[in-house]
Amino acid sequence: ACGYDNVWVTVEKVRVHQSGSAGEADGGWHEVVLASPRRVDLLTLTNGALMPLGQTELPAGTYTQMRLVLAATNAIKPTDGDETALTTPSGQQSGLKMNVNLTVNPDTVADFAIDFNACKSFVRAGNSGQYLLKPVLSVIPIISSKIVGFVDAAIANGNTAVSAQVDGTALRATAPDTSGRFELAWVPAGTYDLVITAQGRVNAVMTGVPVTAAGATTIGSNTARLLPPASAASAVASGTVTPSTDASVRALQTLSAGTKMDVGYAGADATTGAHSITLPTDAPVSVAYAASAASFVFASDAAQAGRYRLEARSGSSTQGIDVTLPSAPVNFTFP
Repeated sequence: ACGYDNVWVTVEKVRVHQSGSAGEADGGWHEVVLASPRRVDLLTLTNGALMPLGQTELPAGTYTQMRLVLAATNAIKPTDGDETALTTPSGQQSGLKMNVNLTVNPDTVADFAIDFNACKSFVRAGNSGQYLLKPVLSVIPIISSKIVGFVDAAIANGNTAVSAQVDGTALRATAPDTSGRFELAWVPAGTYDLVITAQGRVNAVMTGVPVTAAGATTIGSNTARLLPPASAASAVASGTVTPSTDASVRALQTLSAGTKMDVGYAGADATTGAHSITLPTDAPVSVAYAASAASFVFASDAAQAGRYRLEARSGSSTQGIDVTLPSAPVNFTFP
């Protein structure tokens, strides 16, 4: 949830076009229009849960632009804060644009999910109390492959994230439900690192998790659950990004063996450019995937304790700085 208790958006319709440069008023759009706008709390759509939007008949072909059109009645409730309206910049009024590559074959149903990353899609604007919509969206073909697993009840508290990553890039991410079960849905066949980040725990990774087209890869059970060791301390990696518009910072941690993990994220304050990520200072841990494992024994990587790379993004540009926590403020300046 990344500091939010609720994130409400109201969906009106979805539009698709074969041209990635088509404007709002151009011909050739096809639409899925909801009978009435639907307000949904994005934080309830986890572990593969879907809100069906509908379907429409399309000419066969490849579609390269999709727009998710929202109503103006969107809101957000920060943890320990009050519900407040979510500001939608004027450039998004025609819909949240996604560049896609969707193939629709003749006489078939092409089934896709729009994944709305609630942790990365909202930015605070200074001390104004306003939150801005900064959408991080992806369009995912719905397939049968997925990763299902279980974390210990001690960290099934809303402050834990589980993600399937490749070389430090998260392809799918979710929060375990209150029972500790998690489901990373619609994962393409391949081999992944399963990364677990939890408040008060060291960063943990299970390497070599296989996913096949046959269906689900299951990790653990009700009696075999993942629980990263506690971290005795944490530290805040903070600073500023200039310019602040559309900027963000993520934290990467690399094991001595070379496995890279994305373990933290902060959208830069839209007014001040400030960023802040709380990270464990104790050593990260890892365990190799084993089919039908009855227990999980993590190996500690003491050489990487408190060592991170902070990577800032502004537009299409990135900068990275290596730090050992605790550290002085880490500031990024883009041309």
